Amino acid sequence: GFGKTAGRGHKGARSRSGYTAKPGFEGGQMPLHRRLPKRGFTNIFKNEYTIISLADLSRFEDNATVNKALLVEAGFIANDEKLVKVLANGEITKCLTIDVDKVSQGAREKILAAGGSVKE
Repeated sequence: GFGKTAGRGHKGARSRSGYTAKPGFEGGQMPLHRRLPKRGFTNIFKNEYTIISLADLSRFEDNATVNKALLVEAGFIANDEKLVKVLANGEITKCLTIDVDKVSQGAREKILAAGGSVKE
């Protein structure tokens, strides 16, 4: 059973109450996060775009101008400081004027084919 030392062995920190091993501690062996090589870097100038698909844009009325303010109002983006990119997921049948930061080539073709226009 678990008599006398209650399965904790004899003496040492691990036998005492209140002992907790630090996360990543492997008993003195070189921890995994130090055994693995460092890789790459983080580009501090990277632009993160919020993705809007053409299927999302189909909820707006015909001949509407879709800009950041309208997307915030519709709940697609949190605020108008975010960068927005429209991708060609889904179909668009309405004539819309798109005024956002970026539009993919496929999305641009579908918007123009539906009679809309794109401003960037």
